[in-house]
Amino acid sequence: MTAPYFELGYFGERGALVAALVIGIAFGWCLESAGMGSARKLSAQFYLTDLTVFKVMFSAIVTAMLGLFWLGRLGVLDLSRVYVPETYILPQLVGGLIFGMGFALGGLCPGTSCVAAVTGRLDGAAVVLGMWSGVLATGLFFPSLQTFYEATPRGAFTLPQVFHLSHGVAVLIVVLVAISGFRGAEWIEGRFATHSKLSAPRNALRETPVAEGVGA
Repeated sequence: MTAPYFELGYFGERGALVAALVIGIAFGWCLESAGMGSARKLSAQFYLTDLTVFKVMFSAIVTAMLGLFWLGRLGVLDLSRVYVPETYILPQLVGGLIFGMGFALGGLCPGTSCVAAVTGRLDGAAVVLGMWSGVLATGLFFPSLQTFYEATPRGAFTLPQVFHLSHGVAVLIVVLVAISGFRGAEWIEGRFATHSKLSAPRNALRETPVAEGVGA
């Protein structure tokens, strides 16, 4: 039996919804187990003291990419039937900027905010509420936004198409970039964590009454 199962009609919409629910719950459990439901932990990546988010997300991308590549090579998966989201460069750049600002301010992304909300964290519930409000506002004003939404279309824009490479070479390059990124993340974490430890005593000293008296 060849995948994707829903695309090839092995189960209907109800089966697809059940599969999506099970996979979503499993994904949320994995995020919570990895500590991704904590805004404090996620925000630490912006201070370069904890790059767990970068490592977890890049690991997920590489794992999915290798799975798709090798399942396609083994004939288990028909890659031509796998949907690739279309690229709209300008609106997606603006969307990415808004997403990044929201991530930095709220400390949570859409997936981790749902995980945080389910576990009872109020900050997660606030981010989910804000996300839904944004989706609702976009839907209500979509006729006015449609021209911008559909600007600079590039279709299913993939790395092999952009760099004129075979899929195998593109996969190898992404894996090498990931390995280099993990090594670089470890180095950055060690450097900034050491700097934070060295800065902490000095900051604590400035806040003591003795230090305040000397300063006066």
